[in-house]
Amino acid sequence: MTLSPATPVRRRVAVVGTGAIVSGSHLDALAAHADRTELVAAVDVDPDRLRAFRELAGGKVNGYPSVEDMLDAERPDLVLIGTPPALHREQTIAALRAGAWVLCEKPLTLSLAEYDDIAAAEEESGRYASVIFQHRYGSGAQHARRLIGSGELGAPRVAHCQTTWYRDAAYYAVPWRGRWASEGGGPTMGHGIHQYDLLLHLLGEWEEIRAMTARLVHDTESEDVSTALVRFTGGALATVVNSVLSPQETSRIRIDCADATVELTHLYGHRNEDWVYTPAPHVAADRADAWRTPAADVPSSHTAQLGGLLDAYDAGVRPPGSGPEARATLEFAAALYKSAFTGLPVRSGEITPGDPFYAAMHGGHPDWAPKEQA
Repeated sequence: MTLSPATPVRRRVAVVGTGAIVSGSHLDALAAHADRTELVAAVDVDPDRLRAFRELAGGKVNGYPSVEDMLDAERPDLVLIGTPPALHREQTIAALRAGAWVLCEKPLTLSLAEYDDIAAAEEESGRYASVIFQHRYGSGAQHARRLIGSGELGAPRVAHCQTTWYRDAAYYAVPWRGRWASEGGGPTMGHGIHQYDLLLHLLGEWEEIRAMTARLVHDTESEDVSTALVRFTGGALATVVNSVLSPQETSRIRIDCADATVELTHLYGHRNEDWVYTPAPHVAADRADAWRTPAADVPSSHTAQLGGLLDAYDAGVRPPGSGPEARATLEFAAALYKSAFTGLPVRSGEITPGDPFYAAMHGGHPDWAPKEQA
């Protein structure tokens, strides 16, 4: 039987890790794309959690205790990874070498060195690995990027990027959280990365960053708050705040351009209604009316990003959220940490092999590295 061009190709999918994010957002995304995906396998070291996930997924999913066993038996087309960050590099490379594409929760790796290991595995295998940055996806973000990129709002001048969330001591009681070796950092890596990834998506390349970090409340190795000043290539200046100390939680981006302010306020996901455009006094009303968000309202979500990846798979091209694009967001995190630890400005592109912050986000700094590395 020959498939017509309109017939969707169903990709065989496996999930690795069956915790809340996979049982929720990833499973919902697969259900939304059921005409293009078939969930065939799940991996988890906890047999009870794996059993519960298989029942939740309909009972027709094969279960495995290890990634290696699953890859050998199933040879899936796509692997979705939702395990703790320290496992991402190894599991992603194993999936690539087994012939699968990968969609992995953030952060894809704990360092730029690990990211470049994955890039080498992509080159070797001819497959691709993407990282979940779902806030780029959705009609509101796409519309804002078009307006800013086209110059319709005038040149960007000032921006604010805010991830002010709240996490208590019970949250950090999970052993892998708040530790360099298992999480890669604090809210800079695990929380605010979604929002400043969207900022980079909207404003493009940055030139210089000056940052501060602090561990004010939590008994962790890594920070619980960070702040940064950023200069973008186009000249815009931005502030970036990442916090898990903020009782009134919000996620926010504001960009003041020459002709308009565009503002997004939400928490864990956005729709069209969360984007507000305020014209400058000199802008005619009919021009401002043209900035209205699209009629179609596509929320930012794992569903939207998975759709983009499946489109790329069908076309045989690199998917969004992978390669240099995703590496740039991780480089931003590394530069923020380097500036905070050294007290010096850091320029884009300066963290290369041989730089201590290339191998680890803490850079081996004695005030921040784990005791065994201090």
